[in-house]
Amino acid sequence: MHHFDCDRLAAIGLSETLAARARAAAAALGATDVALLRITVVHRAGLELSDGDRIVAARALPRLLRAGTDALAVGDWVLAVPDAGGDLWVHEQVAPTTRICRRDGDGSVHAIVSNVDRALVVMGLDDDFNPRRLERYLALVVASGVQPLVVLTKADIAAADPERRDRLVAQLRERIPADVAIVAVDATDARSAAAFAPLDRPGQTLVALGSSGAGKSTLTNTLLGAAVQDTGAVRAHDGRGMHTTTARSLHRLPGGGCIVDTPGVRTLRPDADGDALLASFADVATLAARCRFRDCAHQGEPGCAVQGGVDADRLHNYQKLLREHRRDALTWVERRQQVAAWKSRGKDARVRMRMKRGER
Repeated sequence: MHHFDCDRLAAIGLSETLAARARAAAAALGATDVALLRITVVHRAGLELSDGDRIVAARALPRLLRAGTDALAVGDWVLAVPDAGGDLWVHEQVAPTTRICRRDGDGSVHAIVSNVDRALVVMGLDDDFNPRRLERYLALVVASGVQPLVVLTKADIAAADPERRDRLVAQLRERIPADVAIVAVDATDARSAAAFAPLDRPGQTLVALGSSGAGKSTLTNTLLGAAVQDTGAVRAHDGRGMHTTTARSLHRLPGGGCIVDTPGVRTLRPDADGDALLASFADVATLAARCRFRDCAHQGEPGCAVQGGVDADRLHNYQKLLREHRRDALTWVERRQQVAAWKSRGKDARVRMRMKRGER
Protein backbone atom coordinates (compact mmCIF):
# COMPACT_ATOMS: atom_id res chain seq x y z
CA MET A 1 0.00 0.00 0.00
CA HIS A 2 1.41 3.38 -1.01
CA HIS A 3 1.12 6.19 1.51
CA PHE A 4 0.92 9.66 0.00
CA ASP A 5 1.00 12.89 1.99
CA CYS A 6 -2.70 13.52 1.50
CA ASP A 7 -2.80 16.50 3.88
CA ARG A 8 -0.25 18.35 1.77
CA LEU A 9 -1.84 17.27 -1.51
CA ALA A 10 -5.32 18.26 -0.31
CA ALA A 11 -4.10 21.86 -0.50
CA ILE A 12 -3.94 21.49 -4.29
CA GLY A 13 -7.26 19.71 -4.67
CA LEU A 14 -6.76 16.05 -3.76
CA SER A 15 -10.03 14.48 -2.61
CA GLU A 16 -10.61 11.18 -0.82
CA THR A 17 -12.01 9.70 -4.03
CA LEU A 18 -8.94 10.68 -6.03
CA ALA A 19 -6.60 9.50 -3.27
CA ALA A 20 -8.25 6.06 -3.29
CA ARG A 21 -7.94 5.85 -7.07
CA ALA A 22 -4.28 6.90 -6.86
CA ARG A 23 -3.47 4.19 -4.30
CA ALA A 24 -5.13 1.54 -6.46
CA ALA A 25 -3.28 2.74 -9.56
CA ALA A 26 0.04 2.83 -7.67
CA ALA A 27 -0.48 -0.72 -6.42
CA ALA A 28 -1.13 -1.90 -9.98
CA LEU A 29 1.95 -0.03 -11.20
CA GLY A 30 4.21 -2.05 -8.91
CA ALA A 31 6.98 0.57 -8.60
CA THR A 32 8.27 1.53 -5.16
CA ASP A 33 9.42 5.13 -5.62
CA VAL A 34 6.08 6.53 -6.81
CA ALA A 35 5.05 10.17 -6.36
CA LEU A 36 1.51 11.48 -6.65
CA LEU A 37 1.53 14.89 -8.37
CA ARG A 38 -0.89 17.26 -10.09
CA ILE A 39 -0.37 18.69 -13.57
CA THR A 40 -0.16 22.48 -13.51
CA VAL A 41 0.99 23.11 -17.11
CA VAL A 42 1.13 20.93 -20.23
CA HIS A 43 3.89 21.78 -22.72
CA ARG A 44 4.52 20.15 -26.07
CA ALA A 45 7.66 18.47 -24.81
CA GLY A 46 6.86 17.99 -21.14
CA LEU A 47 4.80 18.73 -18.07
CA GLU A 48 4.97 20.88 -14.96
CA LEU A 49 3.74 19.09 -11.84
CA SER A 50 3.04 20.18 -8.28
CA ASP A 51 3.57 18.15 -5.11
CA GLY A 52 1.82 20.72 -2.96
CA ASP A 53 5.05 22.51 -2.08
CA ARG A 54 7.01 22.95 -5.30
CA ILE A 55 6.79 22.67 -9.08
CA VAL A 56 8.83 19.98 -10.83
CA ALA A 57 9.39 19.17 -14.50
CA ALA A 58 8.54 15.76 -15.93
CA ARG A 59 7.93 13.88 -19.15
CA ALA A 60 5.25 11.31 -19.91
CA LEU A 61 5.77 7.78 -21.17
CA PRO A 62 4.94 7.44 -24.89
CA ARG A 63 1.80 5.37 -24.19
CA LEU A 64 0.33 8.37 -22.33
CA LEU A 65 0.94 10.78 -25.21
CA ARG A 66 -2.49 10.23 -26.72
CA ALA A 67 -5.03 12.63 -28.06
CA GLY A 68 -8.74 12.88 -27.36
CA THR A 69 -10.71 12.73 -24.13
CA ASP A 70 -8.02 10.67 -22.34
CA ALA A 71 -5.15 13.06 -23.10
CA LEU A 72 -3.20 14.42 -20.16
CA ALA A 73 -4.64 17.80 -19.15
CA VAL A 74 -4.08 20.50 -16.57
CA GLY A 75 -5.70 19.40 -13.30
CA ASP A 76 -4.97 15.71 -13.84
CA TRP A 77 -3.41 13.70 -11.02
CA VAL A 78 -0.55 11.47 -12.18
CA LEU A 79 1.87 8.92 -10.77
CA ALA A 80 5.50 9.71 -11.56
CA VAL A 81 8.67 7.66 -11.07
CA PRO A 82 12.29 8.91 -11.36
CA ASP A 83 14.63 7.10 -13.74
CA ALA A 84 18.25 6.15 -13.02
CA GLY A 85 19.40 9.64 -13.95
CA GLY A 86 16.94 11.34 -11.63
CA ASP A 87 14.60 12.55 -14.40
CA LEU A 88 10.91 12.28 -13.52
CA TRP A 89 8.59 10.27 -15.78
CA VAL A 90 4.80 10.08 -15.60
CA HIS A 91 3.78 6.41 -15.67
CA GLU A 92 0.06 6.60 -14.98
CA GLN A 93 -2.90 8.96 -15.08
CA VAL A 94 -5.33 8.77 -12.15
CA ALA A 95 -8.90 8.49 -13.47
CA PRO A 96 -10.41 11.99 -13.08
CA THR A 97 -13.66 12.76 -11.26
CA THR A 98 -14.62 15.43 -13.82
CA ARG A 99 -13.27 16.30 -17.25
CA ILE A 100 -14.23 19.14 -19.58
CA CYS A 101 -13.69 18.41 -23.28
CA ARG A 102 -14.49 20.25 -26.49
CA ARG A 103 -14.70 19.35 -30.17
CA ASP A 104 -12.95 21.06 -33.07
CA GLY A 105 -14.69 21.79 -36.34
CA ASP A 106 -13.45 18.46 -37.72
CA GLY A 107 -15.08 16.56 -34.85
CA SER A 108 -11.84 15.74 -33.01
CA VAL A 109 -12.08 15.89 -29.20
CA HIS A 110 -9.66 17.78 -26.94
CA ALA A 111 -9.44 17.70 -23.14
CA ILE A 112 -9.47 21.19 -21.61
CA VAL A 113 -9.12 20.50 -17.89
CA SER A 114 -9.64 17.73 -15.32
CA ASN A 115 -10.84 17.45 -11.73
CA VAL A 116 -12.56 20.82 -11.39
CA ASP A 117 -15.48 21.58 -9.07
CA ARG A 118 -16.76 24.88 -10.45
CA ALA A 119 -16.44 26.61 -13.81
CA LEU A 120 -16.34 30.40 -14.00
CA VAL A 121 -17.82 31.13 -17.42
CA VAL A 122 -16.46 34.60 -18.14
CA MET A 123 -17.98 37.11 -20.57
CA GLY A 124 -17.44 40.86 -20.85
CA LEU A 125 -20.17 43.48 -20.60
CA ASP A 126 -18.58 45.26 -23.56
CA ASP A 127 -18.61 44.15 -27.21
CA ASP A 128 -17.64 40.66 -26.02
CA PHE A 129 -21.23 40.15 -24.82
CA ASN A 130 -22.62 37.19 -26.77
CA PRO A 131 -25.40 35.04 -25.21
CA ARG A 132 -25.13 32.37 -27.91
CA ARG A 133 -21.46 31.79 -27.18
CA LEU A 134 -22.14 31.80 -23.45
CA GLU A 135 -24.76 29.07 -23.94
CA ARG A 136 -22.16 26.97 -25.74
CA TYR A 137 -19.84 27.29 -22.76
CA LEU A 138 -22.67 26.38 -20.40
CA ALA A 139 -23.49 23.31 -22.48
CA LEU A 140 -19.80 22.36 -22.41
CA VAL A 141 -19.62 22.68 -18.62
CA VAL A 142 -22.97 21.12 -17.69
CA ALA A 143 -22.35 18.12 -19.96
CA SER A 144 -19.14 17.49 -18.00
CA GLY A 145 -20.94 17.40 -14.65
CA VAL A 146 -19.37 20.65 -13.46
CA GLN A 147 -21.42 23.44 -11.89
CA PRO A 148 -21.14 26.76 -13.78
CA LEU A 149 -21.09 30.31 -12.49
CA VAL A 150 -21.52 33.09 -15.06
CA VAL A 151 -19.09 35.95 -14.43
CA LEU A 152 -19.80 39.18 -16.30
CA THR A 153 -16.60 41.22 -16.32
CA LYS A 154 -15.86 44.83 -17.26
CA ALA A 155 -18.63 46.16 -15.05
CA ASP A 156 -16.50 49.30 -14.77
CA ILE A 157 -16.86 49.91 -18.52
CA ALA A 158 -20.57 49.07 -18.45
CA ALA A 159 -21.08 51.56 -15.60
CA ALA A 160 -20.82 54.37 -18.16
CA ASP A 161 -24.17 53.20 -19.56
CA PRO A 162 -26.08 51.70 -16.61
CA GLU A 163 -29.32 51.27 -18.58
CA ARG A 164 -27.55 49.12 -21.19
CA ARG A 165 -25.77 47.16 -18.46
CA ASP A 166 -28.99 46.42 -16.61
CA ARG A 167 -30.72 45.48 -19.87
CA LEU A 168 -27.96 43.01 -20.81
CA VAL A 169 -27.94 41.37 -17.37
CA ALA A 170 -31.73 41.10 -17.37
CA GLN A 171 -31.69 39.65 -20.91
CA LEU A 172 -29.20 37.02 -19.83
CA ARG A 173 -31.10 36.22 -16.63
CA GLU A 174 -34.26 35.54 -18.61
CA ARG A 175 -32.39 33.39 -21.12
CA ILE A 176 -30.21 31.00 -19.12
CA PRO A 177 -31.39 28.44 -16.51
CA ALA A 178 -32.50 29.90 -13.17
CA ASP A 179 -30.13 27.63 -11.22
CA VAL A 180 -27.07 29.20 -12.91
CA ALA A 181 -25.90 32.14 -10.81
CA ILE A 182 -24.70 35.38 -12.41
CA VAL A 183 -22.25 37.83 -10.89
CA ALA A 184 -21.10 41.11 -12.48
CA VAL A 185 -17.69 42.41 -11.42
CA ASP A 186 -14.87 44.74 -12.28
CA ALA A 187 -12.14 42.11 -12.64
CA THR A 188 -9.42 44.73 -12.18
CA ASP A 189 -10.72 45.73 -8.73
CA ALA A 190 -9.19 43.74 -5.85
CA ARG A 191 -12.47 44.08 -3.96
CA SER A 192 -14.11 41.81 -6.57
CA ALA A 193 -12.32 38.84 -5.03
CA ALA A 194 -14.77 38.96 -2.11
CA ALA A 195 -17.58 37.74 -4.41
CA PHE A 196 -15.66 34.49 -4.95
CA ALA A 197 -14.48 33.94 -1.37
CA PRO A 198 -17.03 31.13 -0.71
CA LEU A 199 -15.51 29.17 -3.62
CA ASP A 200 -11.90 29.60 -2.48
CA ARG A 201 -11.47 26.84 0.05
CA PRO A 202 -9.15 23.84 0.43
CA GLY A 203 -9.89 20.98 -1.95
CA GLN A 204 -11.83 23.13 -4.43
CA THR A 205 -10.62 23.72 -7.99
CA LEU A 206 -12.06 26.42 -10.24
CA VAL A 207 -11.54 26.90 -13.95
CA ALA A 208 -11.98 30.17 -15.84
CA LEU A 209 -13.50 29.66 -19.30
CA GLY A 210 -14.46 32.20 -21.93
CA SER A 211 -13.41 33.90 -25.13
CA SER A 212 -10.08 35.63 -25.56
CA GLY A 213 -10.29 39.12 -24.09
CA ALA A 214 -13.20 38.32 -21.76
CA GLY A 215 -11.03 38.98 -18.71
CA LYS A 216 -10.17 35.46 -17.51
CA SER A 217 -6.51 36.21 -16.79
CA THR A 218 -7.35 39.56 -15.21
CA LEU A 219 -9.88 37.84 -12.96
CA THR A 220 -7.35 35.11 -12.14
CA ASN A 221 -4.77 37.72 -11.11
CA THR A 222 -7.33 39.49 -8.94
CA LEU A 223 -8.28 36.25 -7.18
CA LEU A 224 -4.60 35.36 -6.72
CA GLY A 225 -3.80 38.84 -5.40
CA ALA A 226 -0.79 39.08 -7.74
CA ALA A 227 -0.05 39.70 -11.43
CA VAL A 228 0.79 36.09 -12.24
CA GLN A 229 -0.90 35.81 -15.64
CA ASP A 230 -0.12 38.08 -18.61
CA THR A 231 -3.00 40.24 -19.78
CA GLY A 232 -3.44 42.27 -22.93
CA ALA A 233 -5.65 44.78 -24.70
CA VAL A 234 -8.74 43.86 -26.72
CA ARG A 235 -9.64 44.90 -30.26
CA ALA A 236 -11.69 48.06 -30.33
CA HIS A 237 -14.25 46.91 -32.91
CA ASP A 238 -15.44 43.71 -31.20
CA GLY A 239 -13.95 43.57 -27.70
CA ARG A 240 -12.10 40.32 -28.50
CA GLY A 241 -8.62 39.61 -27.19
CA MET A 242 -5.52 38.58 -29.08
CA HIS A 243 -4.78 35.35 -27.18
CA THR A 244 -2.35 36.72 -24.58
CA THR A 245 -2.84 33.51 -22.58
CA THR A 246 -1.58 30.64 -24.75
CA ALA A 247 -1.54 27.71 -22.30
CA ARG A 248 -3.69 26.41 -19.48
CA SER A 249 -2.16 26.73 -16.03
CA LEU A 250 -3.16 25.85 -12.47
CA HIS A 251 -2.51 28.24 -9.56
CA ARG A 252 -3.08 28.12 -5.80
CA LEU A 253 -5.52 30.65 -4.36
CA PRO A 254 -5.02 32.48 -1.04
CA GLY A 255 -7.98 30.70 0.61
CA GLY A 256 -6.67 27.21 -0.11
CA GLY A 257 -8.39 26.47 -3.41
CA CYS A 258 -6.96 26.34 -6.92
CA ILE A 259 -7.84 28.02 -10.20
CA VAL A 260 -7.04 27.03 -13.78
CA ASP A 261 -6.69 29.87 -16.28
CA THR A 262 -7.36 28.91 -19.91
CA PRO A 263 -6.80 30.57 -23.29
CA GLY A 264 -9.80 31.49 -25.40
CA VAL A 265 -10.79 29.02 -28.10
CA ARG A 266 -11.67 29.96 -31.68
CA THR A 267 -13.88 26.91 -32.24
CA LEU A 268 -16.16 25.89 -29.40
CA ARG A 269 -18.29 22.79 -29.74
CA PRO A 270 -19.35 20.93 -26.59
CA ASP A 271 -18.49 17.24 -26.46
CA ALA A 272 -22.05 16.38 -25.48
CA ASP A 273 -24.89 14.13 -26.64
CA GLY A 274 -28.53 15.16 -27.00
CA ASP A 275 -29.42 14.39 -23.38
CA ALA A 276 -26.43 16.36 -22.10
CA LEU A 277 -27.41 19.33 -24.25
CA LEU A 278 -30.93 19.23 -22.82
CA ALA A 279 -29.42 19.43 -19.33
CA SER A 280 -28.25 22.97 -20.10
CA PHE A 281 -31.49 23.79 -21.97
CA ALA A 282 -33.88 22.58 -19.27
CA ASP A 283 -36.51 25.13 -20.32
CA VAL A 284 -36.69 23.53 -23.77
CA ALA A 285 -36.98 20.04 -22.26
CA THR A 286 -39.76 21.12 -19.86
CA LEU A 287 -41.86 22.82 -22.51
CA ALA A 288 -41.25 20.05 -25.06
CA ALA A 289 -43.28 17.71 -22.85
CA ARG A 290 -46.33 19.90 -23.52
CA CYS A 291 -46.05 19.82 -27.34
CA ARG A 292 -48.97 18.25 -29.21
CA PHE A 293 -46.68 15.85 -31.08
CA ARG A 294 -44.12 13.68 -29.31
CA ASP A 295 -41.59 14.06 -32.16
CA CYS A 296 -42.07 17.84 -32.42
CA ALA A 297 -38.93 19.52 -33.81
CA HIS A 298 -40.09 22.98 -32.58
CA GLN A 299 -39.86 24.38 -36.10
CA GLY A 300 -43.38 25.49 -36.88
CA GLU A 301 -45.38 22.35 -36.01
CA PRO A 302 -48.96 22.98 -34.77
CA GLY A 303 -49.35 22.77 -31.02
CA CYS A 304 -45.66 23.42 -30.31
CA ALA A 305 -45.25 24.67 -26.73
CA VAL A 306 -41.57 25.48 -27.07
CA GLN A 307 -41.59 28.14 -29.76
CA GLY A 308 -43.88 30.42 -27.79
CA GLY A 309 -42.16 29.85 -24.46
CA VAL A 310 -38.43 30.04 -25.25
CA ASP A 311 -36.44 32.98 -26.57
CA ALA A 312 -36.30 32.50 -30.35
CA ASP A 313 -32.53 33.05 -30.54
CA ARG A 314 -31.94 30.62 -27.66
CA LEU A 315 -34.07 27.97 -29.40
CA HIS A 316 -32.14 28.51 -32.64
CA ASN A 317 -28.87 28.08 -30.75
CA TYR A 318 -30.10 24.83 -29.17
CA GLN A 319 -31.17 23.43 -32.54
CA LYS A 320 -27.80 24.37 -34.05
CA LEU A 321 -25.92 22.60 -31.24
CA LEU A 322 -28.15 19.55 -31.71
CA ARG A 323 -27.39 19.46 -35.46
CA GLU A 324 -23.66 19.65 -34.72
CA HIS A 325 -23.97 16.74 -32.30
CA ARG A 326 -25.82 14.65 -34.87
CA ARG A 327 -23.10 15.33 -37.45
CA ASP A 328 -20.39 14.39 -34.94
CA ALA A 329 -22.21 11.13 -34.18
CA LEU A 330 -22.16 10.00 -37.82
CA THR A 331 -19.85 7.16 -38.77
CA TRP A 332 -17.42 7.51 -41.68
CA VAL A 333 -19.77 5.48 -43.91
CA GLU A 334 -22.77 7.62 -42.90
CA ARG A 335 -20.82 10.78 -43.66
CA ARG A 336 -19.98 9.47 -47.14
CA GLN A 337 -23.61 8.55 -47.73
CA GLN A 338 -24.72 12.00 -46.57
CA VAL A 339 -22.27 13.73 -48.93
CA ALA A 340 -23.42 11.50 -51.81
CA ALA A 341 -27.06 12.37 -51.07
CA TRP A 342 -26.25 16.09 -51.07
CA LYS A 343 -24.45 15.78 -54.41
CA SER A 344 -27.36 13.82 -55.87
CA ARG A 345 -29.90 16.41 -54.75
CA GLY A 346 -27.74 19.18 -56.13
CA LYS A 347 -27.44 17.41 -59.49
CA ASP A 348 -31.19 16.84 -59.65
CA ALA A 349 -31.83 20.51 -58.89
CA ARG A 350 -29.51 21.62 -61.69
CA VAL A 351 -31.25 19.25 -64.16
CA ARG A 352 -34.66 20.65 -63.19
CA MET A 353 -33.43 24.23 -63.66
CA ARG A 354 -32.06 23.43 -67.14
CA MET A 355 -35.35 21.77 -68.10
CA LYS A 356 -37.27 24.79 -66.82
CA ARG A 357 -35.16 27.07 -69.00
CA GLY A 358 -35.67 24.78 -72.00
CA GLU A 359 -32.04 23.65 -72.07
CA ARG A 360 -30.84 20.12 -72.72
